[in-house]
Amino acid sequence: MGQNVIMTGMVLNVMPIGEYDKRITLLTRERGKITAFARGARRQGSALLAATAPFSFGEFELFEGRNSYTVAKASISNYFRELTADYLATYYGFYFLEMADYYCQENNDETMMLKLLYQSLRALESPALDHRLVRLIFELKAMAINGEGPNVFSCLKCGAKEGMRYFSVNRGGVLCETCAKEEVERAKRSAITGKVNFFLLGESVLYTMQYVIAAKIEKLFNFTVSEPVLAELEREIKEYRAVYLTHTFRSLKILEEMI
Repeated sequence: MGQNVIMTGMVLNVMPIGEYDKRITLLTRERGKITAFARGARRQGSALLAATAPFSFGEFELFEGRNSYTVAKASISNYFRELTADYLATYYGFYFLEMADYYCQENNDETMMLKLLYQSLRALESPALDHRLVRLIFELKAMAINGEGPNVFSCLKCGAKEGMRYFSVNRGGVLCETCAKEEVERAKRSAITGKVNFFLLGESVLYTMQYVIAAKIEKLFNFTVSEPVLAELEREIKEYRAVYLTHTFRSLKILEEMI
């Protein structure tokens, strides 16, 4: 027989089912990403109408059947209404939800991704933070949590921890000046110069990447950067993401058309 279970989580996406029902994807602290049905949630006046909308975060009481979950009731602690009042911030938020949906799996420990998602959406509500910086922090930390982040703490070739002046997209991290020159010469000899993707790495950009990867999630959004640093960081993370995160995010395409 089934039983009711209580999980803490956030609604990632919603799909209408039939005339009045919804199928929702929840990212939960207890069981990772799950799918649940919300009967009658599209009826006006339903207690589940707002609770099963994207971004809703709180406690969900679910009936656990043999093959599926059904939402019995929900107690929402944050609807992120300030976020959804800003159309541009909303699309950044949808992108974050879609990336979390892509990475997370059922019955995995997705506590870090849930924390990152929650704190990133809160950061989007802050007028003190540039949305572009919030996005870059989210992308870099999400890739790092899921084992796809760059190595920015030592030279990928010789292991040196000083003089890391170049970021290599192809190698997936930083190189010291000596090793970077060797890589360029090797590429020239192999006639593959066009495939070698190096960036001269600013000290502030390196420090920012190191901080984002190493910091606790609760302390990720306590800094700002100058426009030149933001532009460089944006360029390098965009190139890195294009190589190591090849999935096409529909919300990202819409967002990039808007900005």
